[in-house]
Amino acid sequence: MSSSSLPVHPVPDTLAYLAGAWSVQRELSDGGHTGSFTGRAEFRIANGDEADEWLHVEEGAVEWGGATRQATRTLRMQALPDGTAEVSFSDGRPFHALDLRRGRWTAVHQCAADRYEGTFTVLSPDEWHLRWAVRGPAKDQLLTSVYRRVREPAQPQEGR
Repeated sequence: MSSSSLPVHPVPDTLAYLAGAWSVQRELSDGGHTGSFTGRAEFRIANGDEADEWLHVEEGAVEWGGATRQATRTLRMQALPDGTAEVSFSDGRPFHALDLRRGRWTAVHQCAADRYEGTFTVLSPDEWHLRWAVRGPAKDQLLTSVYRRVREPAQPQEGR
């Protein structure tokens, strides 16, 4: 069953929902070649003083063409007063808007002749899916990701 046919879970504040750690399972397809990414994503405030500036950091392993390599990615996120966010690349270039208030969002990013279309679907407080379709003269890619919230074990309290 595809993410688009599942019931959605609206969230009033996009970054409050995303805050914390998530496991990431991503299937990659590019012109008939396939691979995967397995890792972890963290959404956190960029620095302690500015609660409206966030980072989305992913780290993990990409398996492609019989080889496995470590991979990282960082995106910047700007919280907006209405519960949405603006996403940019780590160097500050704009990427896309993000609005999860209805539980589903489609973002479009044009990069030269390539069109990136991302569909974000929130399924529960602890799971969301992301599907990026990339089309262009030299690109025919599909990246399908499942994010599941990582629950950190409770730390024992001292004196108990």
